[in-house]
Amino acid sequence: MKAIEQPGSVFLTACPGSGKTRTLTYKIARELSLLTSDKERIVAITYTHRAADEIQERIEQLGVDTSQLWIGTIHSFCLEWILRPYAIYHPELKNGFRVINAHDTERAHEALCRTHGSKLSVFDCGHYFTPSGYVINCDDWKLGKVDALLQQYWQDLRTSRQVDFELILVYAYQLIRDVPSISILLGSIFATILVDEYQDTKEIQYAILGAILKASNGKAKAFIVGDPNQAIYGSLGGYAITPAEFSKLSGVTFKELDLSKNYRSSGRIVGYFENFNQLTSKITADGEFKDFASLISFDSSTDRNALEAEIVRLIRYNIETMGISPSEVCIVGPQWPPLASMTRQLVAALPDYSFSGPGMVPFARDIDNFWYKLSRIILTEASPQLYVRRSRWAGEVIAGLDLAGVNTSAITRKSLLRASNGITSTKTDGLEYLCECFDALFAALGIDRATSPMLVEHYDAFVEGSQLRIDKLTATGGTAIAEIAMFRKVFAEKTGITVSTIHGVKGAEYEAVIAFGLLEGMVPHFKEADKIAAANKLLYVICSRAKKNLHLISEVGRRRGQNNVYQPTDILLACSFGYDQIP
Repeated sequence: MKAIEQPGSVFLTACPGSGKTRTLTYKIARELSLLTSDKERIVAITYTHRAADEIQERIEQLGVDTSQLWIGTIHSFCLEWILRPYAIYHPELKNGFRVINAHDTERAHEALCRTHGSKLSVFDCGHYFTPSGYVINCDDWKLGKVDALLQQYWQDLRTSRQVDFELILVYAYQLIRDVPSISILLGSIFATILVDEYQDTKEIQYAILGAILKASNGKAKAFIVGDPNQAIYGSLGGYAITPAEFSKLSGVTFKELDLSKNYRSSGRIVGYFENFNQLTSKITADGEFKDFASLISFDSSTDRNALEAEIVRLIRYNIETMGISPSEVCIVGPQWPPLASMTRQLVAALPDYSFSGPGMVPFARDIDNFWYKLSRIILTEASPQLYVRRSRWAGEVIAGLDLAGVNTSAITRKSLLRASNGITSTKTDGLEYLCECFDALFAALGIDRATSPMLVEHYDAFVEGSQLRIDKLTATGGTAIAEIAMFRKVFAEKTGITVSTIHGVKGAEYEAVIAFGLLEGMVPHFKEADKIAAANKLLYVICSRAKKNLHLISEVGRRRGQNNVYQPTDILLACSFGYDQIP
């Protein structure tokens, strides 16, 4: 309440389970109620689209008018508020541009890797930009080749007038830096800028937001929220800026506050993940499960070949013995490939349970693709519970049609949903089903997509990217991935056991968490510069997801190269704790 009612700018450090999302929701609602002009806007920057959707829905459920709220990721913010309105002022954008998705980027990198050296892979091409240049995430001996590859990649993008996700930030920063009137205008419109998960924000993103705040000359307030203990995106450029650093950058004076009570986990769970806390603040359990007799286990003896059976045993124990709902169980691993494989093994071993995970998603989450936006409406059923959400999605689809040059004067949110609800298809193949529904809906609306280059480009990217993803997954045994039932699960409420990476599970919570692959070189990753800090943060994130039970596994015998095997994470081995034996 103190943070919400604070009249000035706030820098809020929030421990896991402390009500951060609730605080953000009510802060946004309060700031919306304080607006005095219909020209003002509240802007909330979230790390994921999922977080933006959750916060927006919570505000709408409070009955608060969100017409003057903009909420989304920093990339969406830069596109909507900086690149599209002011592209004419940038030499690389003034003749038009097209944003490509992650699939397009990966495909381009794969092609360039083949021409720049057989020892390069798309995993070597990771990079991020700073205000002064760029950083490449690869082994030192590959830096020269990867740099040459990226230079060609960027030149190819310039030639074809394309922009990838990283360049969205670069061009937005350059426009903000070189055209001061943009910052001045935005600073006069935004009454409050809120930033969620500040510890995952990049330096170039801080620079963009800082310039806008500074140009407001004290008119715009800032509300910055996050947890430095969960800063696990360092390899992607994220870092936890200090209040003093951001104050200098933005010209804003902050009131520093913290949320240190955990309402999620038991006292035993909190006491355990405090072992990996790198801050001086003390976290206390104060929620429903604070006195729960949690089971915390650490297994460093199970062989990799017996890992599936051990995870099955732990799942059954938590669900069938402890009475925990399957939707409250999460399997966590450090990397997608072993997780996808494990998901398929668990599906076969536990046919009575449903799962959601990396091996079971037929198309990538590409929120900026028009057809992805439309698929959300087509793949969800009309129901009172989903009406507000689907209505918002319909608004985004109509905005996308406007952007594509389609006349939408006769289309309303209700008419779009009504037309979508009336479409049926007998196709059992998910992609074929979607394409048939796309055609039927556009026919019902009287729109010819062939007249819009943007719609055609987005369609080709969506279909091709989805088909390649399906082909890769079916090739490794996930034959059901192509079925329409799997497509519907992408946007359905999660009812089964969740399988996720450490990075993907951040922000979520479950009664039982089972984590495997806790091995030096994976947790932390071998490329991390400060391995001790990285290991602490990753373990902190994993352990703080659990409400009741926590099971950690450092399996034996996982190969590392041709002649070595992975060893358990050093920080985990060094942690002295009275672990439980699970019967």
